Order: sequence, then C-alpha cells, then structure tokens
Amino acid sequence: MKRVLGCIRKAVEEFNLIKDGDRVAVGVSGGKDSMILLHALNLFQYFSPVKYELEAITISLGFDDFDISSIREYCKSNNIKYTVKETNISKIVFDVRNEKNPCSLCANMRRGALHNVMKERNLNVLALGHHCDDAIETLFMNMFYTGRISTFSPKTFLDRKQIHVIRPMIYLSEAQIIGAHNRHELPLVQSPCPVDKKTTREEIKSLMNHIYKDIPKARQKLITAFKNEEQLNLWF
Repeated sequence: MKRVLGCIRKAVEEFNLIKDGDRVAVGVSGGKDSMILLHALNLFQYFSPVKYELEAITISLGFDDFDISSIREYCKSNNIKYTVKETNISKIVFDVRNEKNPCSLCANMRRGALHNVMKERNLNVLALGHHCDDAIETLFMNMFYTGRISTFSPKTFLDRKQIHVIRPMIYLSEAQIIGAHNRHELPLVQSPCPVDKKTTREEIKSLMNHIYKDIPKARQKLITAFKNEEQLNLWF
C-alpha cells in the first residue's frame, strides 16, 4: 500500500482534501475502487497530519443478488462504522422509468441517497473512489458526447448540502488500484446491474487503452495538463 498511500497523501496535501475534525464518509459500492479507498483512508488515519473520523456508506439499489456480507465483516474487523441504506432505485430506473440510458438517473438518485445518509450521520466530507483514469475518461466523454471540455475536480463543495466531495485517489491509475486490491485480498462485490460493463464509459476506456499503448506517457501528460491549463479550469 506504500504507493497507494503516497499518492493519497500527495492529493490530500496538494488539494487540501481533508481538514482537522472532518467526518469523512466513503461511498462503498463493493467494487475494487471503493474498497481500496476505504482501506487506504483507514490506514492513512494513523500517520495523517490532519485528524479525521471515518465511516462507510453503501447505497443498496434494490437488486436481489447484492450480497454485502463481506463488506460488513471487513468493517467490523477494522472498527469502521458502516451504514447500509436500502432503496428501490433499480426498480425506478429499470421498471418504472424504463430508461434507455439508465446510468445518469441512477447516479443522481444514488448521490441523493448518499447525501441524505451523510446528513443523518453528521458527516461533512464524501470520499469517492474515482482515479486518474476516470478523470481522463470523463474528459473525453464530455468532449465527444456533449461538446464540453470538462472533468471532475479533486474537491468540490455542494452548497445546498454543505458537503465537500473529495477524490483522494486522483493520482492513482486503475492498474495500480487493481494490483493493490489483489495483493491485500480485500472484499469484492460484483455489480448486479444489467448494464454493468456495457456503457459508453467502457467504450472510452477501450479507446484510451489503445492510446496508452501507442503513447506510453499519455496518461501522466493528461493529468499534468489538467493542473497546468488554467484557462480550461479543469482542476482549480
């Protein structure tokens, strides 16, 4: 975890992601990204220059075959408070609305449920498991499909909810996260969503992998561009 923790510490310090006294919630889906983030932020507490509290939250979308027992056991073993919010989001998205492109509506409803649980738990910072490959893919998705040059920031503030949203793994690649997850044998819950791995993001991911093969330093150059190109205002 040295490399993972090193990248998280760099992001926390560079973007002022966590402050003394923050009550941090990790949105845990059960996938590799959120589990590595939870594991890393739990370890980071021991040597972080800022002191914060940590909890985990899972929004259950209402799928029948979503087994989170391994996450419960992990949190119990590591003394992490864990909240599961049961919802019927899957039924609304797929049955009631019958969405042709369900990801956007699902994401909005899931975020709303997360924010509500945070307010109930008096948590003020939401940590999400997005990494640098997610940021790059979001940039190209926005350019190709909406005509906008934009991606998410390492830290944003939701004024209506009074919640900071942070992405501490912004300097980590997906490959690094996969390696760390496998090495530490953390829980992994497969997504029961019927459109999992069948989205536009997967198409962009495949495109970017081809680019990285031809231009090995492209990933790092893009991340550097996010920080340096002030006119685009991609990252503060």
